[in-house]
Amino acid sequence: MSDPAGYLGRLFGLTGQVAAVTGAGRGIGQELALGLARAGAAVAVLDRDLPAAEATRDTIAGEGGTALALACDVTEEAAVTAAFDAIAARLGRLDILVNNAGAALRRPTAELSLDDWQKVIDVNLTGVFLCCRAAARLMLPQRSGSIVNLASIMGLSGGGLYPNISYQATKGAVVNMTRALAVEFGPSGIRVNALAPTWVRTGFIAPLLGDAALVARMEAMMPLGRLAETSDLVGAALFLAGPAAAMVTGHTLPVDGGFLAQ
Repeated sequence: MSDPAGYLGRLFGLTGQVAAVTGAGRGIGQELALGLARAGAAVAVLDRDLPAAEATRDTIAGEGGTALALACDVTEEAAVTAAFDAIAARLGRLDILVNNAGAALRRPTAELSLDDWQKVIDVNLTGVFLCCRAAARLMLPQRSGSIVNLASIMGLSGGGLYPNISYQATKGAVVNMTRALAVEFGPSGIRVNALAPTWVRTGFIAPLLGDAALVARMEAMMPLGRLAETSDLVGAALFLAGPAAAMVTGHTLPVDGGFLAQ
């Protein structure tokens, strides 16, 4: 094998491409933004917390990459439009969108207020729609692009360890939105896929991680016997985003330690 590095680069390299990641100031989004940059992409780091976005941008720049930090609340149409306009103006194009921003309010259904239900809908479902729409407006004229939505094992199962109806409902909707957009955008050369992670050790599930007995039950539900780390998602995201997945669209890829295989 004369050029294995070159071969892998052709499959997974993103040099010359522009990516945007929502909720990229911390946790999974930050890890995926770093992974895309390390694969060669210029990365627009979007987060409603601008200092957090700037910290991710600075890490990428410190490693020699190109990044742009933008404040963006994905629930606000005007903010999303402004962010994607800035990406087009400052980075010239958009090739990859990772919809990572998410919210969860883990409460019994009978105690969940309509306001709290709507807060999760706004981030997990409407926010994904708004960003997919904004990305499509940039990708359709160039007839190429890749969108990776963050779904969840809870979008493909009923959970069971604790009540989380708004999260489960929205993540299930993201799975089918992914399919619908893949069908709609496919003729224009845009692929749309999703990742469905298991529980990932980040601040997003900090209240769960504080309960040792619950963590043990969560781990017992995974054949691999552990929760995920943010680094476990990077390879799957790079696969779906890049040329190695050129014939993959409408797919939801679990990164779940075997949770859904049971």
